[in-house]
Amino acid sequence: MDELERKRATTDSFGAVAASYLDSDVHREGADLELLASWCDGASTALDVACGAGHTAGALAETADTVVAADATPEMVETATDAFPVVGTVADAERLPFSDGAFDAVTCRIAAHHFPNPDAFVSEVARVLAPGGVVAFEDNIVPDDDELATFYNRFERLRDSTHGEAYSAAQWRDRFSEVGLSVDELTTMRKSLDYESWAERTNPGEDAREELDELVRGPEAEEVYDVTVEDGKVTEFSNEKVLLRATK
Repeated sequence: MDELERKRATTDSFGAVAASYLDSDVHREGADLELLASWCDGASTALDVACGAGHTAGALAETADTVVAADATPEMVETATDAFPVVGTVADAERLPFSDGAFDAVTCRIAAHHFPNPDAFVSEVARVLAPGGVVAFEDNIVPDDDELATFYNRFERLRDSTHGEAYSAAQWRDRFSEVGLSVDELTTMRKSLDYESWAERTNPGEDAREELDELVRGPEAEEVYDVTVEDGKVTEFSNEKVLLRATK
C-alpha cells in the first residue's frame, strides 16, 4: 500500500468512528491534554494538526483568539467544529494549506503514528509556525528495545490497520531538532486504558480481535503495556507517550 492509499484508508476508517472519539475518555481529558494546552498559553492563533474529535483544539480555544482544527477526515472536522468554538479545515498533516509563520502555536496529539511521512509533517509544522512560536506535540512511543518496539507496532496494527509506525521519544526529539526547532521540554507519561473499549473503538475484524486477545496475555504485552487481569479477564493496560515542547 503506497502513501496515498494509506491516507485514504485512514480517512475512511476514522470517518466511520468520529463520534466514538468525541466520547472517548482517553481523548477528552487527562494530564497530557492539560500539559499540552498549558504550553500554548499566550498564543493568539493556534493550529491543531490531525485534530480528531477536537478535544485539543477545544482546550486551546479557552485562551487563544483563533484556533484552527485541521484533519484529513471531514467527519472529524465536522465533529470538532460542532463540539467546540473552532474553525475547521480539512487538511493533510504533511501538506498544510497555510502560509509560512501563520500560527503562534501548533499542536498534534496522539495522531502522528498514522502519518506515512513523519519528516514531512515536522517540516510543515516548522514552516507554519511563527518565529518565537511553540509546538506542543504528543504521541505514543515504542520501547528502546528493538524487539519490543517491533511487537508494539505489530500489536497496534492488529487493532487498527491504519496504524503506521510509532517511534521512540529520542527519534521525535531528533526530528524536531533537525528542522531548526529548539526542544525545550520533553517528558513521558503512561496512560491507563480500558482494554475492551480500546480494542473495539476501531472495529477490528474477528480474526484480528482474537489474535489481540491472545497477544495481550503474553510476556511482551506485559512488559510493554503493564496489563491488568482481573478474574481471568484483561481489564486495563497502559501505553507510554512522549510530550514534547519546542520553540522556533
